[in-house]
Amino acid sequence: MLLQLHEWGDRHAPPVVCLHGVTGHGRRFRRLAEERLERSFRVLAPDLRGHGFSEWEPPWTIATHAADVLETVAAAGVERATWVGHSFGGRLILELAALEPERVERAVLLDPAIDLLPHVGFDQAEDQRRERVFGSPEEAIEARLEGNPTTPRAFVEEEAREHLVADRDGRFRWRYCQSAVVSAYGELCTPAPTPETLRVPTLVVHAGEFGLVREDQLEAYSTAFDDRLTAVAVSGGHVVLWDAYEQTADAVQQFLEDPRP
Repeated sequence: MLLQLHEWGDRHAPPVVCLHGVTGHGRRFRRLAEERLERSFRVLAPDLRGHGFSEWEPPWTIATHAADVLETVAAAGVERATWVGHSFGGRLILELAALEPERVERAVLLDPAIDLLPHVGFDQAEDQRRERVFGSPEEAIEARLEGNPTTPRAFVEEEAREHLVADRDGRFRWRYCQSAVVSAYGELCTPAPTPETLRVPTLVVHAGEFGLVREDQLEAYSTAFDDRLTAVAVSGGHVVLWDAYEQTADAVQQFLEDPRP
């Protein structure tokens, strides 16, 4: 499937492909692209299958998502790139590096969902079975901010402007397929490729307090990567491009502009 693709920067600049997480969309990377990257890079950010303006039909497997992404960026003329992935998008980068390693020049993993413990995946999938319907954009914004005190309101307001849809019944829903999201949590409980498959310079930005990236995972990647791994812990919750935007953007920009191979 060719995915909806959002782009910033010069088409002839070095490409950076950004992959969003579950329930997200490509324009989650807008601020990072416009403020930090587009002067030096061509930034491409697809809406994954079942999300945003891409088609929603199944299958919603990791293998299908990976094939969609590779087909889409190839159609845009990109064969090799630096890849930036948040959460589920980070797991997809690991899969791409195992599947077609020549396509990955560098990797940036933003609080990646490397593999979920089964009880975590179950709880998240069960929670996502609950339909999220709102009477107004304000109600949707407040629900997203509830329990997330470190998330700046401005980010969620932008999310609502771009990603909240008014249905015929006058109520509002986020622009993603619930079935695709539930399936994604099941997929994330499958074993991830081993750290050794990602044989390129890699930055891991993780929300230490949130705890999705476990200490045993960091240790395994540190052991496998030697000096090719840079790990940065940031404050706040899982959506590090919201809760710790400046810290995350600084780390990403510095890593991508580092001339070392």
